[in-house]
Amino acid sequence: MDINLTHTGVFFDVDDTLYDHLMPFRKAVDAVVGVNETFPYEKAYHRMRYYSDILSLEMGGAGKMEEGQATEIMRRRRFQLTLAEFGIEVNEQQSAAIQAAYIGCQFDITMFDGARALLERLNRAGYVVGLITNGAEAHQMSKIKAMELDALIPPDRQFVSGKVGHDKPDRRIFDYVNEQTGTTPSDSIYIGDSWRNDVIGAIEAGWSVIWFNHRSAKPESDHLPHHIASSYEELNRLLLRNEIRSV
Repeated sequence: MDINLTHTGVFFDVDDTLYDHLMPFRKAVDAVVGVNETFPYEKAYHRMRYYSDILSLEMGGAGKMEEGQATEIMRRRRFQLTLAEFGIEVNEQQSAAIQAAYIGCQFDITMFDGARALLERLNRAGYVVGLITNGAEAHQMSKIKAMELDALIPPDRQFVSGKVGHDKPDRRIFDYVNEQTGTTPSDSIYIGDSWRNDVIGAIEAGWSVIWFNHRSAKPESDHLPHHIASSYEELNRLLLRNEIRSV
């Protein structure tokens, strides 16, 4: 599938798209459980993301996910459910310790190689560059602040589902972004790693999609992303090649 050549908006997911979200997970699990190099961290990480989404929806979505006892229980529960799939049973105290370690290193963020440079190049080329991320507003904004993204992406183009009121893959968050930025589905590209949230969500909203599949995940439905990239080098070629005009 080809990307429409008249795009003006390029929007990115945050977790595991702009920075490596696996590292906080791995550090937290290692610190408490002490698993070894043979443990399938990437597979377990994807399952943790799955349980985060499911449990969040059961609580009412990201808009309900600010600090509170129910939120903390959910966050601990996702680790218990994930690790149980891999034969590791953790009790309440251990899951709380994993969650504490996870939060403790989640804001020590290093963007993927080439991510900041690509954002800068897209801005110089005249594109409307923004973020669409699932999560509680304060939690996600702390990550955005840690990456110092305000200098590259204005706050009014940073869309957090907990504030908007709709979580990806609900197309309403994509519709809202179009309304707020003066873009349309036909001139918008979305880049994200999650098949369920990013690929399905954006395609259902009529956007073009680049699946940032840097972890060699498998498709989960019959939806067809317009392109697949596994690195920022590939994203550069796709987004800034001559066929996609500056606006």
